[in-house]
Amino acid sequence: MSETDMSKYEKKIEIRNIHIEDINDIIALGKVCFPNMDPWKREQLLSHIRIFPEGQICVEYEGKIVGSCASLIVNFDEYDDQHTWDTITDHGYITNHDPSGLNLYGIEVMVDPEYRRMKLGHRLYEARKELAVRLNLESIIIGGRIPNYHKYKGEMTAREYVEEVEKHNIYDPVLSFQLLQGFKIKRINTSYLPDDKASDSMATLMEWNNVDYRPKSKRIYRTSFPVRICAVQYMMKKIDSYEDFSTQVQYYVDVAADFGSDFAVFPEIFTTQLMSFLEEKRPDRAVRRLSTFTDQYIELFTQLAVRYNINIVGGTHFIEEDGDIYNVGFLFRRDGTIEKQSKLHVTPNEKKWWGIAEGNEINVFDTDCGKVAIQVSYDIEFPELSRILVEKGANIIFVPFSAEDRQSYLRVRYCAQARAIENQVYTCIAGTVGNLTHVENMDIQYAQSGIFSPADFEFARDGIVGECDANVDTVVVGDVDLEKLRRSRNSGSMRQLRDRRHDLYRIEWNGLSKK
Repeated sequence: MSETDMSKYEKKIEIRNIHIEDINDIIALGKVCFPNMDPWKREQLLSHIRIFPEGQICVEYEGKIVGSCASLIVNFDEYDDQHTWDTITDHGYITNHDPSGLNLYGIEVMVDPEYRRMKLGHRLYEARKELAVRLNLESIIIGGRIPNYHKYKGEMTAREYVEEVEKHNIYDPVLSFQLLQGFKIKRINTSYLPDDKASDSMATLMEWNNVDYRPKSKRIYRTSFPVRICAVQYMMKKIDSYEDFSTQVQYYVDVAADFGSDFAVFPEIFTTQLMSFLEEKRPDRAVRRLSTFTDQYIELFTQLAVRYNINIVGGTHFIEEDGDIYNVGFLFRRDGTIEKQSKLHVTPNEKKWWGIAEGNEINVFDTDCGKVAIQVSYDIEFPELSRILVEKGANIIFVPFSAEDRQSYLRVRYCAQARAIENQVYTCIAGTVGNLTHVENMDIQYAQSGIFSPADFEFARDGIVGECDANVDTVVVGDVDLEKLRRSRNSGSMRQLRDRRHDLYRIEWNGLSKK
């Protein structure tokens, strides 16, 4: 007897995360599933994938997407009892996603009508439950449609309809299914989704509790999340050896640690101080010689971060990669790990004298004090970058800078303060002062380092957490509260992040090749 070819009978079904190349298929699926409602916009789905890719799930059957669901994480108790779909999803863009939240909020489930009765909806709900368990979330919350209610609207209220469905006297294709998935009804939201005419704009707010949830007291009872920052206003002066540089750096780290700081922040290109003993007159050659100190620089700051138990934003240093020189900011965590962020926008002066290349990658870094980012000097003057970083979860943006005059300094300062306000984020600028008389193209420095907050009642009256006196060798130490920041984004007197008009404009990262 010949062997039976089983492969011709196989039907492959896969539950997976949604990717950018799936977006057109998801939009088409929405038009089929909800012909009388507005489908997803491409920019909304791009936002989902960028902000919370794990929460965007689809079912692929025989190479075709036949089902999908979208979710975000929130702290549900921060939202109004009668919230709307637009409120809980930030108009479908989920930029209010809170990685530290307690609840997974499901905002849509779709199953192609031609593929129903294959338990695809059940598979999607199970995938959500697995995600909630894996992320140790307290519960899953959904705003469920009641699409058959329009048939009974003239004879009973929405509450009466829901009760009849619970008793199995009435069948509702959505509510009946959700009850079978273990969800319990919390209440009815009366104006949840205006274009859902079948449900009379209403939704049943339902919850599934994760019995494997392990409470973490710091997440439940936290009333504040203070982070102490020490911004170093670094004096540029002639030195005779690398040991002199090391001694000066260690002094500032020691000062920051004595203040109990979580972060010590150094300025942009402060390592050019090493050029004062290199005796190289040509600026382009000098920066390449400076890049040979990269290993010593990294070793020094890694040791200091671990020894003093402090996270260090190590200013920036010129490094050579594949023959090009980059102006790179470094984060040295107190656990000994290292991250880097290249300067994306190079100034005309950097190009002319040093031939600095532009970076192509933007990063947000996890730390024991939340998510942070580095924007090197000129980069803070391009508002799109800060917006993208905040959408990626950044709560603090560190800005190492170097300015030769007051006008250059004010551009950095004003833009840093503007970014703090428009993105509801903390910013910190740290600059160099003094001069290097023996170094070509290192003019007199101007700085007034500072730490800035959003402008609202929860924060410093003028939005200034702290600032140095101008042009002196010193530091500024200030506390920022990430819990205040989180609450302000949800319930502040102004909510710039949540009130953006996504229907009119959007910012998109092109994802160029990394350097």
